[in-house]
This record gives sequence, structure tokens and C-alpha cells, in this order.
Amino acid sequence: MFTSMPTVARAAPSTGRAFTPVVCKAGQDSRKARTAKRHQSIRKKVSGTTERPRLAVFRSNQHIYAQVIDDTRSITLAAASTLTPDVKAAVEGNGGTVSAAEAVGKKVAELAQAAGISKVAFDRGGFAYHGRIQALADGARGAGLQF
Repeated sequence: MFTSMPTVARAAPSTGRAFTPVVCKAGQDSRKARTAKRHQSIRKKVSGTTERPRLAVFRSNQHIYAQVIDDTRSITLAAASTLTPDVKAAVEGNGGTVSAAEAVGKKVAELAQAAGISKVAFDRGGFAYHGRIQALADGARGAGLQF
């Protein structure tokens, strides 16, 4: 009798990056597990360098977060979210709207340019490039970042 074992999604061992294993039973993938699996697939291809850091995006139901990360040095160069006081004051209502995502994109672009960064690699975090993710990218492009 065949018993299904939990499957574990792993990053390539040669990359040297730390990863969080995603354990889910066969046939019972949650939305969060599928998103994490897609993000790991994206991270195999997208990496932030000193001259072109990675703009990583995370979206929850109520907020959206963006970070500019240099993966070679493992440091965050700029970060903004709907919880940042400047953005929170500019956004009416909760932070789960398209207009809030656009404001976060503009803010993270301003902070990145202040740090001397003009080009980034966009990491959508396993989320579909649609709605709030697209609005954040458009806001960052409008404020001067090049993808």
C-alpha cells in the first residue's frame, strides 16, 4: 500500500542561500505553500547584486512591504511599507489598496535613489504581477527606478 509522504520544496544547494523548507501533504497544497514554491522558483533566477539590487515585494491582506536588497552582502538598502509613518499618513483607509501599494512603490524608490540606486531587479515574491504588485512596480518606475 502506497502512503503519500510530505513533499518538501528546496532551493538549489549550490546557491549557498538559506531557505525555509515548505512542507505540504500531497494534494493538499495551501495557497501560501504554492506562493512560497513559486517564490523559490523565481529566486533561482533573480538575485540582487551591488550594482543592481533586488526589489522584493511581500503582500498580505492588509499591508504591502517592499525592500531593496543586496544579496551579495546580505543587507537591506531601503525599505518601505504601508506601516511606514510617511506612507501611513498619505494613505487613507487600510494599507490593502492599490493606491497604498503605489505610495509604497514611490516611497521605496525615493529611499533607493537617496542610497544611490537607480536600477533594480524586480522580485514579485511569488505573487501574480497584477493589482497591488503591479501598482507598486508602476509607482517605483514613476518615481525613477529602472527595472
